[in-house]
Amino acid sequence: MKKIFTGLYITLIATLSYSQQIPLISKTEFSEESLKQIVVDTDNKETTMQSILNKHKGKVTILKFWASWCKDCIVGMSDSRALKQKNNNVDFIYLSLDKNYDSWKNGITKYELNTGDNYWFSTGWKNPFTEYIELNWIPRYMVIDQQGKIAYYYAITANDTQIQKTIDTLQEK
Repeated sequence: MKKIFTGLYITLIATLSYSQQIPLISKTEFSEESLKQIVVDTDNKETTMQSILNKHKGKVTILKFWASWCKDCIVGMSDSRALKQKNNNVDFIYLSLDKNYDSWKNGITKYELNTGDNYWFSTGWKNPFTEYIELNWIPRYMVIDQQGKIAYYYAITANDTQIQKTIDTLQEK
């Protein structure tokens, strides 16, 4: 009996240690170092997060962090598509944490993500950008305002009502 409780205790501690934790502080802008992060586009060309955000300046933008191997990401795809359809004047940027380029490219097609900009963190999960935003779980959504600042820092589903409220508030300005 003691072995069973010990096993359950270890499993619980491991789960809590690696589970999603909401960051204590919601950041409102990106650090210079994080914006220098290199990502790969669908043509296998490198660009920086700064260049990507500059491309979308003047528009409300959603950053969605995902991976084709992520069950929660896949389950939430229909909600993500519904959010995009409801907000056709909002730009969507899909940032993949897939383990390799081919898996990522196949995931774009399989999950119909061709209607937004797609980039891949070829450096993997841990890099200056993901560490700065305290990315510890996917999917994750962020709303970026028209000036490239963070308007809503932390959502784990497209159904988070604060995403739509933030979009609506930004578009009223």
